[in-house]
Amino acid sequence: MKRIKRIIPLLVCLAIFNSTFAQFTGGFESNAAFYIDDSKIKLETTDAKYRFRSNNYFRLDYAAKHFTFGLQAEAYQAKALLNYSSKFKGANIANYYANYKNDSIGLDVTLGHFYEQFGSGLVLRSWEDRQLGIANSIAGVKVKYQPLSSIQLTALYGKQRNGLGFNFSDGTIAGLNSDINLANIFKSKKWQYNFGVSYVNRQDPSNFSDLSANTYLTSARAGVQKGAFSADVEYAFKTADALVEFGNVKPDLQFDGDAYLVNASYSSKGFGINANFRRVENFSIYSQRNLAGNIRNEAIVNYIPSLTKQYDYSLTNIYVYAAQPGLSFEPNRNKAGEIGGQIDVVYHIKPKTFFGGKYGINLSFNFAEYHGLQGLYDAVGRRYKADLASFGTKYYHEVGTEIRKKWSQKVTSNLTYLNQFYNARFVQETDGDVNANTIVLENTIQFKKARSIRFELQHQWADGSFKNWAGAQVEYNMGSRWSFFAADLYNYGNDEEINKLHFYNAGSVYKSNALRLQLSYGRQRGGLICVGGVCRFVPQSAGLNLAVNYSF
Repeated sequence: MKRIKRIIPLLVCLAIFNSTFAQFTGGFESNAAFYIDDSKIKLETTDAKYRFRSNNYFRLDYAAKHFTFGLQAEAYQAKALLNYSSKFKGANIANYYANYKNDSIGLDVTLGHFYEQFGSGLVLRSWEDRQLGIANSIAGVKVKYQPLSSIQLTALYGKQRNGLGFNFSDGTIAGLNSDINLANIFKSKKWQYNFGVSYVNRQDPSNFSDLSANTYLTSARAGVQKGAFSADVEYAFKTADALVEFGNVKPDLQFDGDAYLVNASYSSKGFGINANFRRVENFSIYSQRNLAGNIRNEAIVNYIPSLTKQYDYSLTNIYVYAAQPGLSFEPNRNKAGEIGGQIDVVYHIKPKTFFGGKYGINLSFNFAEYHGLQGLYDAVGRRYKADLASFGTKYYHEVGTEIRKKWSQKVTSNLTYLNQFYNARFVQETDGDVNANTIVLENTIQFKKARSIRFELQHQWADGSFKNWAGAQVEYNMGSRWSFFAADLYNYGNDEEINKLHFYNAGSVYKSNALRLQLSYGRQRGGLICVGGVCRFVPQSAGLNLAVNYSF
């Protein structure tokens, strides 16, 4: 509360000072739920004490010439939503900052909380995702300097918000980064060349005499682009750090790690292809050692998302792949990282052709596959040696196709098919392999006065885990403000009769300028929820949900 009392008067003074050249911006977001026990789904005893819960965020920014000041207040009442950490509680100022930016001298300085990413994020990414419960900003100082238009340098130092609650992790983060546009330096007009180098130091106080407090990460990357073609490569290395098992630091077991990332793409009118390849070995890094591998991504320093296609439909997101960059030893389930990649192809069949018809057809194809690292593993002695390019146990694969067809000015259809293999024993550390096939048919019909109706039919066949599902959804949009929806997912193929559940949901959305309200009632399917390739688990639940978003 002391921080609140100090910061609020400061903002009031800033609002009064030089108001002609300044402005406030910000926003409010609230996600609330009242959980109930219905005939099938009941809260755990410890959760049932707090049936009403809400996550609330208020952000305010003030800009005046070269300066920007801001804060974010958060409140979790009476507790955070289900499966958010118990550390999210109460109300307080979560983030605050002061920034000076002057493009004429190439200087950008931030004091307080900030977010940053070096390269692709292999060695550093701090970001906020409220749906995932990730809030790992760094509190300290960040300086960006651009001495030339082709060179940008970044230096930062601070303590990381641990991602759960209002406190900081024990460790500190220091980083240096450079991004250089070589094409500008060499005055190349046809080709674009980019180069970058990053350095990160995680310093976590250690009580062990034979364990250094410092762990270093470095990366080098290069990219090239000409016309429709682009490609980039990145290599990153992590110095030796202690193995962590179930929150216990093992100073006598230290391993280094590295990562390789290759991306290539080509795009022209009506055709595009994008390919990614990645190999990561023991490349998880946390600002507090004993939090390594926690299920909520608390204190995570780097960013290694699953490189698979992000689908929009409920049944295509039951067996989602979560990246496996870490090291763990367990008989018959040793893991040291992953190797694999994906390829996406999109193609547009021109209109007024034999196959394209009057409006043409959009086609897309995706293939992704990931394996563990082949090598020699000793689970008892906690030792391993991984091969550089050999593929070990298969973790996941998917083959997906989409066909989007516009039949008339008012009617559009989308047909999606997805085949998946999911090794739950390694990905979720449970049991069993799953082979699943999912098909989705989506249709949208436009009416007058910006009204439309959209409906989905989904089905999934699976030989393990939840077995077969069927789903349907309908959404009616009444112009730009009101929309109504209803959906149901039915796990009719589950082997256990008690788990043959309908996960229904119905509600309405209201939008007006910067305001968005959503009210719904229904059941939440338990399992993984993923955003941008990063995942977290959510439990089954039932109840009333309200979401409010407003920006100004």
